[in-house]
Amino acid sequence: MTDIRHYDVIVSPVITEKSTLVSENNQVVFDVARDASKPEIKAAVEALFGVKVKAVNTLVRKGKVKRFRGIKGKQSDVKKAVVTLVDGQSIDVTTGL
Repeated sequence: MTDIRHYDVIVSPVITEKSTLVSENNQVVFDVARDASKPEIKAAVEALFGVKVKAVNTLVRKGKVKRFRGIKGKQSDVKKAVVTLVDGQSIDVTTGL
């Protein structure tokens, strides 16, 4: 049974060219909550997608300063998790939960 908190940990999958390339190595990239720890991320991915996780690596991308119509603003910081799956496991991020 999935816990409702698992849905708060995983924000969204990252679908970029680089994340598609690492999917060949049994890795999937997710945007996660800023306060999520590696054990929480591992438990959420295993519960929501029904796969076994080998490792979780995290990084925080600092927000950039951007201008829009001459007004300066700042993008939010984003925490990402690169989840390595056990051999033989896979997650199709193009389909929803």
